[in-house]
Amino acid sequence: MNFLAELRRRNVIRMAGLYLVGAWLITQVTSTVLPMFDAPVWLPRSIVILLAVGFVPALIFAWVFELTPEGLKRDAEVKPEESIAPQTARRMDRLIIAMLILALVYFAFDKFALAPRREAAMLADAQQPASSPQVRAKSIAVLPFTDLSPAHDQEYFSDGMAEEILNALAQIKDLKVAGRTSSFYYKGKNEDLREIGKALGVAHILEGSVRKQGEKVRITAQLIQASDDSHLWSQAFDGDLSDVFKLQEDIARAITDQLKVVLSDEQKTRLVPVATANADAYALFVEAQTLVRLRVGNALPSAIQKLDAALKLDPSFARAWSKRAVAYAVLAQYAGGDWQPNWDASEASASRALALDPNDAEAYAARSYNLFSQRRYADMVEPMQRALRLDAEDETARYWEVNELASLGRTREVLPRLDAMMANDPNNPRVMFYRAYMAWREGDRGTMLALGRRLEALGSPWADITLASYEGGTGDCDNGAKHFRGRMVMFASKISDAESDILFRGMCTGGAAREPAKAVLDAHPDDQFLPTLWIELGEPERAFAAFEHGATGISDGFLNWLWQPDDWSRKARQSPAFQGFAKRIGLVDYWKKYGWPDLCAPKPENGPDGFTCQ
Repeated sequence: MNFLAELRRRNVIRMAGLYLVGAWLITQVTSTVLPMFDAPVWLPRSIVILLAVGFVPALIFAWVFELTPEGLKRDAEVKPEESIAPQTARRMDRLIIAMLILALVYFAFDKFALAPRREAAMLADAQQPASSPQVRAKSIAVLPFTDLSPAHDQEYFSDGMAEEILNALAQIKDLKVAGRTSSFYYKGKNEDLREIGKALGVAHILEGSVRKQGEKVRITAQLIQASDDSHLWSQAFDGDLSDVFKLQEDIARAITDQLKVVLSDEQKTRLVPVATANADAYALFVEAQTLVRLRVGNALPSAIQKLDAALKLDPSFARAWSKRAVAYAVLAQYAGGDWQPNWDASEASASRALALDPNDAEAYAARSYNLFSQRRYADMVEPMQRALRLDAEDETARYWEVNELASLGRTREVLPRLDAMMANDPNNPRVMFYRAYMAWREGDRGTMLALGRRLEALGSPWADITLASYEGGTGDCDNGAKHFRGRMVMFASKISDAESDILFRGMCTGGAAREPAKAVLDAHPDDQFLPTLWIELGEPERAFAAFEHGATGISDGFLNWLWQPDDWSRKARQSPAFQGFAKRIGLVDYWKKYGWPDLCAPKPENGPDGFTCQ
């Protein structure tokens, strides 16, 4: 009797089928039920591990023992006339069929009934703030101002005026001011102001318009009580471009008077500092800062062009130098090009800004981000700490600090920072994107999906990155490929749409699809996201080599991928090659000085720089 026939006789093959079907069913049910009871993340993982470990013993048990009328006996002790193996086989066949039918019924019920409800519930939860605190009486949102200029060609300037007033109000310690991105989300939307106030958690809303004609400027502002859409105050402010800082100061003061905000001694002197004496330079700066926020497309080159024009008019304009430093710090990432010249231009701009104004927080933040991009991880900390000491609310510094901490694996420190930023600016796409990825790290794919959908509803390109990762991790390769193409376009990759599809299929399905995907990456050795793509394809050694010896400055886009819960990420951080790589590029020096990542710990028995990762 051959081996296969013996396996059949002893019902080992049937036991394997029964075990696998039962294990799949148990896994599906527990993954649905356990979250309802707030079970810890490790519990479903432990169940899967136990089921996997039990597979081989179950087969051995089926081989060694046989069921008889007297109970279980060792197969070797059962005489042929005592064996009821055929009857047992028929029972097992019926049980397998019943289990398969049950599994198919559950699969259909989950897909068409439970899953849509779960997704809708998760989306609804993510669209609501974590809590509903009482709205403070002294709180305000500044909506973008309408451009009423004769040619309607001053939109960036109008936006900039609103942002400058928002920034001035944000300096008042007794006043809560909603974040700029969330306030500006309502630009061009005919939304009920009561709903806007509720969504942003503010009691008051400032609307306005700007009419700029030649050197003349008229800013009209009106303060509205959000709870009942009633007008509290309105006023028009007229002046020349040279009076623009006085106009902003007058508007901010009028609002504080209306809201009965108590100003500190410093704020009693001035809310809006005079940044430049050149009105045309300031107008260019206001337009440029809006473009720097946009990042994508031609926004950054256009912003730099306007900043250069402003600095030609006023070389002592410190804020324009620091904004130029920010623009050059991220130019290569969003618009392509060589990193080193951009780093040089950014650092030179930051230095000029700090020479003119030693308290420019944004310039220090740009310097820190440049050091981060240059893989000088230990050096980046001091300028970032200095930036936040100078201005703890500076948006650029706060976002880049989160960026740096998350990339170095310190998720637990990042989460409260992100939650605080989202509470103040709930529609900020970049903050929302990072929060989605931190949820992914924590095993909370539901929040990741819900935030990805919110980003999609906002029309943000960050949705493509978030949803591509979610869909790739859940096996939705068709939708994932579509979002992955958007991700590649966002970062100016030269990999074509057709190649992106091949690449994503290799990541999503694995197996034979990985070879064509590898060929795509081999054909693009200079793509700045090559190291990240190799990690996602499950090739950590090639990823480390590409990052270490390549010229890319995308530390965040690469290092963040080391800390995700997926198998390819775990494979990378547990690779023996990661030990030497982390030391050579400066990660270990940073960790030893400032704290180890959540998923790694020092291992002294492997040497002074030894460590281990989960």
